[in-house]
Amino acid sequence: MSEKDEETFKSVDLEQQTEKSPELEINPQESPSETDREIDKPSTPPAEAKVETTPSTSTKTSTVKARWTSSVEQFKLKRFFVLRPGTLSHGIEDVKSLVNPTEDGAVQSVWLMAEIDHWNNEKERLVLITENTLLICKYDFVMLNCEQIQKISLNFIDRIFHGTFCFPPHTLLKREGEGVRVFWDKLREPSFTSRWNPFSVDYPFTTFTYHPVKSANEELGRLCDIENFREQLTLAAQNAHSKNPVPGKANGVLVLNQPILIETYVGLMSVIGNQNKLGYCLARGNIGF
Repeated sequence: MSEKDEETFKSVDLEQQTEKSPELEINPQESPSETDREIDKPSTPPAEAKVETTPSTSTKTSTVKARWTSSVEQFKLKRFFVLRPGTLSHGIEDVKSLVNPTEDGAVQSVWLMAEIDHWNNEKERLVLITENTLLICKYDFVMLNCEQIQKISLNFIDRIFHGTFCFPPHTLLKREGEGVRVFWDKLREPSFTSRWNPFSVDYPFTTFTYHPVKSANEELGRLCDIENFREQLTLAAQNAHSKNPVPGKANGVLVLNQPILIETYVGLMSVIGNQNKLGYCLARGNIGF
């Protein structure tokens, strides 16, 4: 065999091998038997890291602190005589019996408020709105008797302010919350001696705020609602102005939403009194009220 024939034979042989090589490739697909085995195997989800839900130390501390705070608040509320069973209803009936139907008219609503004087002292008050009069009653819930009543004709009320409390600059006092201030003589300003007399009662306005027991239950929440009190007082005063106008005085009530100024600077007496709730009927242990 010549050299040319050998080269031709070798090239033909290589071409045949290359043509056969695709038939020798292995199919990557799995066999049915192996697939069936995988289907029969129970599917096991991937192992996840177990997260423990044990509360953290800060959460436990905050929970204990909240329980302690609520317990302390409940203990403080129980000291108020107004929360004793039957005390508040007895006081309301006593005050209603003192209303003169001829002069004051029928009672429209009763409220449990905290009155704030010009020296920032809080005082517990029962407030009645009748057809013609606003009655501010100092009631002793310990002895169950009314000690003092201040009557204000509704047709004399000319301004009602509602808003947060504010103090003069450089004062040492502050007060949280909102209140309502009722004016009945805008032409008369308090004198200098009245401003510096903590026992003065000749101011032509009075200021109310929430009673501390407003969150005790729903009934007390309604009796201490300062917003509803303002709305009903405004409506009653407007009706009184239309029925019995005052000669020489502008009829109507001006309602403004603005800060309520309490002109006191040091107020050491009010700080001590308000912290110890001296203006409220409280159980004070062996000291008494």
